[in-house]
Amino acid sequence: MTQIDATTMWIVIIGLAIGSFALRFTFIGLVGDRPMPPWLLRHLRYTAVAIIPALIAPLVMWPTATEGQPDVSRMTAAAVALSVGVISKNVLVAIFTGAATLYGLLYLLG
Repeated sequence: MTQIDATTMWIVIIGLAIGSFALRFTFIGLVGDRPMPPWLLRHLRYTAVAIIPALIAPLVMWPTATEGQPDVSRMTAAAVALSVGVISKNVLVAIFTGAATLYGLLYLLG
């Protein structure tokens, strides 16, 4: 494991803090008292739909538990969660079904 220099670490932390503040200030401070255009609101509706797959896809394709090798349990759980989500249109049902499938297959397949 490589060590990061303390100066580099603090530069990264401060840079991320400034970037995060600037992003939030743009919407709250500069645009907060005006209505947003319909085209922007339409695009912002899809933000949550894009974030969950972006968080989950690396864990399915390159799982740390298997040293980066895809396995049947995770692929099947992802397919089940996707199918249930498309059919039921319910995020929580899809998440819990995928989790149950993953843990069930990990128990059965080892």
